[in-house]
Amino acid sequence: MSNSLSGKVAVITGASSGIGRSIADRFLAQGAKIAVFARNAGALAEIAAGNEDRVLVVVGDVTNAADLDRLVAETTKTFGGVDIVVPNAGIAKVVSFAESDVAAINHQFDVNFTGAVQTVRGFLPHIRKGGSVLFITTFLTQVGFPGLAIYSASKAALKSFSQTLAAELAPQGIRVNSVAPGPIGTPIWGSIGLPADVLQAVATQVTARLMPGAFGEPGDIAATAAFLCSDAAKNIWGQEIVVDGGYTIG
Repeated sequence: MSNSLSGKVAVITGASSGIGRSIADRFLAQGAKIAVFARNAGALAEIAAGNEDRVLVVVGDVTNAADLDRLVAETTKTFGGVDIVVPNAGIAKVVSFAESDVAAINHQFDVNFTGAVQTVRGFLPHIRKGGSVLFITTFLTQVGFPGLAIYSASKAALKSFSQTLAAELAPQGIRVNSVAPGPIGTPIWGSIGLPADVLQAVATQVTARLMPGAFGEPGDIAATAAFLCSDAAKNIWGQEIVVDGGYTIG
């Protein structure tokens, strides 16, 4: 594996499992120093094991302003400025339209949209010229899945935000892009609130449309993230890269 991120400092939220964990491992393997942030202290400690000189562990919640302030303060104290911010923390819950009250909407938007935006805003004064922000959106902004309207809308808002932010931060030499995962085998599937038999039926239906014939892996997203945050992608600005096994063209 290349050292294309050598010398860079990256911040990854939601790093304790799934895509966030894979991104953290990939960035570390490619030479970056990383600050990892999530609520699960034990899982974050596993990332740092054996690499304590290059991994800062900060435990907290992206919906808690004090926790985000502490993440910024500890990261800049440990590493100085940062080069990459990946506000990956997210949740997905199946909620019918009839149950989509203000509380249900705010629950997912607070993490998926507001939490991501405020993470980047906190680090903005510390992102070095030539740095990169990478949002995690979803293929579901292009297709409809019953019960996932709130989740999809929160990610669609993030997609639009990232495109506008790319134009706003370009004069500072900061690139902003996003990666949209398709069906990926991560723990989030088991936490969306569907019974096991229904979840299996949905997975079977989804898999039938995937060109590889199987769900993607978190490492597929991590590899794309590493490229987009590297100097090899220096001319990619304001783009959303869809990594979905061909689902959205099938």
